[in-house]
Amino acid sequence: MNIWIVNHYAIPPSMGGLVRHYYFSKYLQKKGHTVKIFTSSKIHNTDINMIKDRSLYREEMEDGVEYTFVRSRDYKGNGMDRVVNMMDLPFKTWKAMKLFYKKQKPDVIYTSSPDLFVAFFALRFGRKYKIPVVVEVRDLWPESIVEYNKISRKNPVIQILYQLEKWIYKKADQLIFTMEGGKEYICDKGWDKVVDLKKVNHVNNGVDLEEFEENYKKYQIEDPDLMNDSTFKVIYVGSIRQVNNLGTLVDAARYLKDDKSIQILIYGDGTEKKKLEEECNANNLNVKFKGRVEKKYIPFILSHSDLNVINVRAAALNKYGCSWNKLFEYMASSKPILCNLPVKYDLIKKYHLGITRRFADGEAYKNAILKFVNMDKKEYEQYCRNSRECGKMFDYKNLATKIEIILQKVVESK
Repeated sequence: MNIWIVNHYAIPPSMGGLVRHYYFSKYLQKKGHTVKIFTSSKIHNTDINMIKDRSLYREEMEDGVEYTFVRSRDYKGNGMDRVVNMMDLPFKTWKAMKLFYKKQKPDVIYTSSPDLFVAFFALRFGRKYKIPVVVEVRDLWPESIVEYNKISRKNPVIQILYQLEKWIYKKADQLIFTMEGGKEYICDKGWDKVVDLKKVNHVNNGVDLEEFEENYKKYQIEDPDLMNDSTFKVIYVGSIRQVNNLGTLVDAARYLKDDKSIQILIYGDGTEKKKLEEECNANNLNVKFKGRVEKKYIPFILSHSDLNVINVRAAALNKYGCSWNKLFEYMASSKPILCNLPVKYDLIKKYHLGITRRFADGEAYKNAILKFVNMDKKEYEQYCRNSRECGKMFDYKNLATKIEIILQKVVESK
């Protein structure tokens, strides 16, 4: 198959990496398929823009995968410049796809949201040129906007976005949700009368175990706190924003203040980092903020942990399940996992990877950490084995086969 992947935020691993489609491309190519990724020239959460002139697009081989970067506006944060970026990119992507269509028609277009606008234009392009389109949903927009930003569902803009979302689900040839409760979400919206639930698929995020092992050996980091075998290391890796709710982990650290055998290490960056770091320093807590690190160092960091932490703010949409990227890297590190938020379709609970629990306060969170500190060696090692075995289930090599089957199904049906 000749496959076009259209995703606003398909960032190559070497640039920070929202890497789901990179790995699918990598393994689909190994299966003999041709893959081209269309994405924004503005690399999200960085100062990088791949196009500095007025060119419509720029083709690059990044990490062995063919990317077509489409010119898009620079922006910082979530202000108006980003909104303009989201509105403008679909038009330019259409122009770029039209040029490549004249050279060679794709067999299928595989587009991913957010953002809804790129998915909408990809779907319209497919319908115009009689190309089947598979739409993937990685985040429930605009539902997540409503939940996390406290915007009314009756807001006219939100209502328009809901109608756009509904149309996309209705017209897509196949749907893929990264969260397991995709069908439930559609039913809750009352859209099951117009959206065929038989075309709804579920493919989680995952981890490339082969790359994980290679990076562990090749990219090591000199960090005395990480290499200190005399402490029990609790590690969090990821964004430090309001949605990550890391204040609760800091609250737990207050109760661990006098126990110098436990060290909490936080790798990442975000809008809440400065405030939380100042709070920890002012109170002399056993918490150190290590800043953002390149993805290639993550295997080494996680593998030197004793307990890996997922921290998330509660939201109603958690009832549809979650597919956090970090969860699968945590699995690959073969270490237990502690999560502060039970969700429906909970992989941690299902596969006995650790503890997932909503903590009433910092003391309860502290007690959960201490349970792992004081755990019987046999029980602790069983958690480690469970994580590793579960990581094999969600190896991108295996997930790519699921994607291949879905794409082939829609091509053959046309």
